[in-house]
Amino acid sequence: MTDEELKKAIDQAAKRGAEEALRNIGLADEEAYQDMRELRMLLDSWRGTKKTIAKTFLQFATTAVLSAILAILWMQEKSLGG
Repeated sequence: MTDEELKKAIDQAAKRGAEEALRNIGLADEEAYQDMRELRMLLDSWRGTKKTIAKTFLQFATTAVLSAILAILWMQEKSLGG
């Protein structure tokens, strides 16, 4: 077997293996491209949502801490007769 024949045989085996793997996970049909695109969009949306949740939680926590500090200062001022 020549080097060229060996390369061709390996390429064919790799192609068959890839096609079988795609069939096994349900991505061998004509809609597979659209499915993958939708999955990527969904993943991007999830990442954006996680960032928004983290930002919102941080804003809430900051507001809560600052409100608590303000309440403490107000109560101290009130107890001092001011």
